[in-house]
Amino acid sequence: MSEEPKVSVIIPFYNCPYVDLAIQSVLDQSYSNIEIIVIDDGSTLWMEKLEPFRDKIIYIRKSNGGTASALNKGIEVATGTYFAWLSADDLFHPNKINHQMQMLKNTDTLFNYTAYYYINEQGERISETISMIFDSKAHFIETMMLGCPVNGSTVLLHMDIFRTVGKFNEKLLFTQDYDQWLRILPYYTWSYVEEPLLDYRVHNEMGSVIHNEEQKKEIEQVQARHRRVLSRLLQKERGK
Repeated sequence: MSEEPKVSVIIPFYNCPYVDLAIQSVLDQSYSNIEIIVIDDGSTLWMEKLEPFRDKIIYIRKSNGGTASALNKGIEVATGTYFAWLSADDLFHPNKINHQMQMLKNTDTLFNYTAYYYINEQGERISETISMIFDSKAHFIETMMLGCPVNGSTVLLHMDIFRTVGKFNEKLLFTQDYDQWLRILPYYTWSYVEEPLLDYRVHNEMGSVIHNEEQKKEIEQVQARHRRVLSRLLQKERGK
């Protein structure tokens, strides 16, 4: 048995032609103690991409309910101490989990996220490093109140966090990640890896492109819901 804590990587899958590449990027991790949980959210396309990996993954099929429901189902069956999320069209860099686990240990934190790159449909890098450095926690809180700089597929967190704040809100179709981070923010100190450890694929079929207007409305709703708590948290940080 590995002495390393187990990391459960949850991959929500819905009609995504890149899912095999996502799975392979987890199998290629330098960190050894990982379980891969693929939650098929009622897909009708590209299921054959999973076949070569069926003996290497935990596969669960459910009726379509959205990303939050898929993530929550993965959390329910996960046996790891830590949670990571990988969108089926994105790619982990080989040292992602290893570097993040080291950062959590070095900083005594339970939540970590990283910088990343944009890639296109062909997997070609189309950006410089996407990174936001904050000079204070107050600056970070201010930014989080205005928008979400945290890419969900870069996050690694301890499962105890879900026991504190609850799992993802399944009523939110586009901003379940933003809402979750805002719920976590008042309770935990976060750490950050400035090295890009994820390739984030930008393509015409991604939800943020297809549902842009609905997403904007949901973002405003989430910000309004958390504004009071975050404003108090910001005042507290400024007063230090």
